[in-house]
Amino acid sequence: MTQQNTSHQDSRPKNYIGSALLFLGIFSTATIVGILLILGMLTTFKIRWKIGHAWCAIIGWITKVTCGLTYEVEGLETIDPQRPAIILSNHQSAWETLALRYILPPHSVVIKRELLYLPIWGWSLLTLKSIVINRKNQRASLRSLLEQGTKYLNQGLWVLIFPEGTRAGAREVLKFNIGGAMLAHKTGYPVIPVAHNAGDFWPRYSFLKYPGVIKLKIGPVIETKGRKAADINAEAEAWITQAMKEMD
Repeated sequence: MTQQNTSHQDSRPKNYIGSALLFLGIFSTATIVGILLILGMLTTFKIRWKIGHAWCAIIGWITKVTCGLTYEVEGLETIDPQRPAIILSNHQSAWETLALRYILPPHSVVIKRELLYLPIWGWSLLTLKSIVINRKNQRASLRSLLEQGTKYLNQGLWVLIFPEGTRAGAREVLKFNIGGAMLAHKTGYPVIPVAHNAGDFWPRYSFLKYPGVIKLKIGPVIETKGRKAADINAEAEAWITQAMKEMD
């Protein structure tokens, strides 16, 4: 991964310019799309999902043009749109919150309550059947995840969870929270682990974005019926950790 190590040291003006243009592109289009999604409450979820899906595609294109940053996906054949599943993904940046919404079938995402404080942007997330949790109240958060996650899975939606609970550093995997595995244990829906190295190019809390190709790996289906939550969680965490090592 020599290219990735070099990219972090690349502070040429073009990276500042590209990152600034990307920021402006996200800010301006997110406001417009947020308003459309809120107005879309008068329509169906399917229409709102298509709006969000199209926006993520636009941001992907802007990212490529302004920052020279693209991605490649391995294991996409694992995804069966007709069979809802619980996605457990590592979390390193804002990139995967956008890219996975474009790559995966229609799904609900677990988000922190603080995002709802953002006018228009945060409010629009509620229109996409997000599962809102309060990280300061773990018991209430788990109850919300289990209740809403079960409801959306039974409606045919997938559920996307970042079990680390916060963004990790590049090439780092934090200890997994067990909520996603408990949802799988309760419902019997399968788990699919996802690993990526977005943090090498779109670092957490960083304004600068770097050119390159983000690798995203979709793992094998983990069957969950009759299994303990701890075992499900351990298997998903082990697969993601190993996949990250292989990327290095």
